[in-house]
Amino acid sequence: MKNNLIKSTLLVGTILVSNISISQKKNETSAAVAYKNTYSSAISNNNLPGAKKALADAKRYIDEAAANIETKESPKTQMLKGSIYSTIYLLGTDLKDTSLLNSVGPSALHIAAISFKTGYNINDKFKSDIKDVVIEKHTAIESLSMAFYNSNNFKEAAEMYTNQVELYDAINLLDTNSLFNSALCYDKSGDNANAALTFERLAKSGYKGALTYALASNSYRKNKQIAEAKAIVAEGRIKYPQDKDILLEAVNTCLEGNDPQGAESLLTEAISKDPKNKLLHLTIGSIYIDLKQNEKAEASINNALAIDPEYEDALYQLGAHLVTWAGSLIAQTNNLKYNDPKLKTLEKQAMEIYNRAITPLEKYIVKSPNDKNVLTILSQLNRSIGNMEKSDQYKERAKAIK
Repeated sequence: MKNNLIKSTLLVGTILVSNISISQKKNETSAAVAYKNTYSSAISNNNLPGAKKALADAKRYIDEAAANIETKESPKTQMLKGSIYSTIYLLGTDLKDTSLLNSVGPSALHIAAISFKTGYNINDKFKSDIKDVVIEKHTAIESLSMAFYNSNNFKEAAEMYTNQVELYDAINLLDTNSLFNSALCYDKSGDNANAALTFERLAKSGYKGALTYALASNSYRKNKQIAEAKAIVAEGRIKYPQDKDILLEAVNTCLEGNDPQGAESLLTEAISKDPKNKLLHLTIGSIYIDLKQNEKAEASINNALAIDPEYEDALYQLGAHLVTWAGSLIAQTNNLKYNDPKLKTLEKQAMEIYNRAITPLEKYIVKSPNDKNVLTILSQLNRSIGNMEKSDQYKERAKAIK
């Protein structure tokens, strides 16, 4: 009698467990019916209230199925959860329906991508179905990404492009186009940290070669992560030693890392690869200025002007450099006695340099006639060489600018 009771008890327990499994399987089935049948029918008939109710029912069922140990490892459950969450988000966005959007939250597409990935990796049974759904949702999100981008909402556009990347990640595909777009949008929105990480992922994947290495380093620099910038640009130079873009980025990294000597060495190498690049010559001239190598600075900036005699930035930089250089020589004379033989030598050198400064600054002021500071300097320079008529002209022009 005792043994019979024990057997009966065990039998009842087995029945209860089976009922629980069936109940949870029923949630998965109910979610599928609500989503694939009820929702699909309502939306095709433009029955929005019916469609929204069907989605609410589908979400309730699938949340229960995805939370239960009996069904959360079912690829069908995970596929349905990804489908339902992404559909609710996309419909809510299209209708501007906050209740729909709030029901799944701002991370709905991220949650959907995780669900798709989970289902895709459980077994091969639903791999093809999940892949088809992911591609469908990816295409639907593309229009949102473009809409945000075209309206200059770069933060939102970056998030949408990132969601597209996550969807393809779920089926083990790297969406380099969306990844690049997301990086550009992070950059435009001022999110340098995410821009750097995204460009770095692209660089390591080989997308667009040296360019993405340079962009990753640039974003790290803008985020004041100089060590990270140096590391990624060094990796890029190993892979693309002949690329001038990555060389230039390496130069900028040295400059921001207070290493002008390293920058000079790199720029000399860059110029050898691109001798007609006026910006390179101007940049190395600026580095020589920082290094207090005045003659080299003047020669480098003149090299830029030899390529483009109307190069406005070089005209200004050369004039400014010469004025500063001459001024430093005059400052040295202030510490000498009147009979020191060096005095006249320094004064003569300073006047020669001041005289050389006039030519580029006069060409510059033709292009920027309202630069009051340069007009004032030209007045002083002409006065110093005894050309009082020109000095007065520039002085009056400077006064006229408010």
